Amino acid sequence: MQGCLPFAGDPTALRAWATVRKLTPVPEQARSAFLNGAPGIVFDASTDASKLVLVSSDDGLCSSITDRAAGKDVVDALEATLRDAGVAFRLAIDRDDRLVPALHFREYLATAKGRLWRILAATVKDRTDGRAMLTAAPG
Repeated sequence: MQGCLPFAGDPTALRAWATVRKLTPVPEQARSAFLNGAPGIVFDASTDASKLVLVSSDDGLCSSITDRAAGKDVVDALEATLRDAGVAFRLAIDRDDRLVPALHFREYLATAKGRLWRILAATVKDRTDGRAMLTAAPG
């Protein structure tokens, strides 16, 4: 909510925000892996509790990725945070990945204050120690 939603579609502003918060870019090998070779910057946003990264692609997509998350907890927290922030949203897609059935995708269409976003929550099903990725794009 702090980084991706306000700055989806504006990588320059997102990167300035990350720099002010003293998030550091990851090494080239990790950057390339997170961006799958696409241009952009990946910031280490880890805390003592978990490993976190903030991915800022040059095309304006923003993702946050963690190595420890339970799918239901991610969805519950995302929806509660959107409601608390006054963001209206609706679930547009709710399905498992066709090639990797352990992955589950929920895509939301969200709007607030004249802005529209697509938000994708990708989680590993049925695991408390799974990974999660939230991606925001301007709608």
